[in-house]
Amino acid sequence: MNAVKIGIIGTGWIAEKMAITLKDMKGVEAYSIASRQLQTAHDFAQKWGFTCAYGSYEEMLDDEQVELVYIATPHSHHFEHARMSLLKGKAVLCEKAFTANARQAEELLNLAKEKQLFITEAIWTRYMPLSQTINEIIASGIIGHPMTLSANLGYPIGNRERLRQPALAGGALLDLGVYTLNFASMIFGNDVERITSTCIKTDTGVDAQNSITLTFNDGKMAVLHSTMLSMTDRQGIISGEKGHLIVENINNPQRVIVVTEDYKTIATYNCPPQITGYEYQVYASVEALRNGWIESPYMPHAETLRIMRIMDGLRKEWGVRYPADE
Repeated sequence: MNAVKIGIIGTGWIAEKMAITLKDMKGVEAYSIASRQLQTAHDFAQKWGFTCAYGSYEEMLDDEQVELVYIATPHSHHFEHARMSLLKGKAVLCEKAFTANARQAEELLNLAKEKQLFITEAIWTRYMPLSQTINEIIASGIIGHPMTLSANLGYPIGNRERLRQPALAGGALLDLGVYTLNFASMIFGNDVERITSTCIKTDTGVDAQNSITLTFNDGKMAVLHSTMLSMTDRQGIISGEKGHLIVENINNPQRVIVVTEDYKTIATYNCPPQITGYEYQVYASVEALRNGWIESPYMPHAETLRIMRIMDGLRKEWGVRYPADE
């Protein structure tokens, strides 16, 4: 079976991470890179071994060889670039947060359905083997019935322009909080009864750090924190009456530790060897393309839209608005 030819829109650090990943993957080809500057695209292609370089996104999308487009531009541009790709008949793997708001997400998902084209959100934790292992451990009953969850994610990255500016859909929520929300969703599901939250805003009007509590209809509770001001331990803790799980780094789970009710560690599950962790979302996209699916079972469209709506509601409560919301 021929390798799936992948094109990337954008040449920032996240595109580089994908390029590193593709180089060591099987069944895919790092085929094309597109930038607004041809020289930038050429430099990227030469550095990472891409076959083609384009000085405009439209030009790359007109290349019939491109089968899957990875969107690696800022949040504010995801809608435009994903829509452009779909209109050109291309399947799409779009970086998280999927779009700036739920209205944009719904429009993209409807367009993909109309054209019967694959599109998925590149929130890598959804596709990782260890994420599936966590739910298998919980299903075994070893910690009893999980009722409480906490998760945090933070890095001192608040000086980056893409995170400071509302015009770029900045803030901690769409960049980091989206991971905590997905972590809670993967463990506790979607039957949320109530959401309470608070945030600290930057002088530019986006959230610098936030705290979110999800209360579920069956009594479960998830307490989530994300920040672009501080480096946190990035842990997720899932607790039941017989013990708890410690997930090390919810952003790219490396280890799951099982702790009993008397606080003794009885098992450890390590992350399988990985290239960067990005490979799993690519393999899931290839699987979907091979099977003619328009969405991935690992990140259903309904989940992308639901979490975008939650983030819209949080931003409205905090008074954080983007130009795309107008």
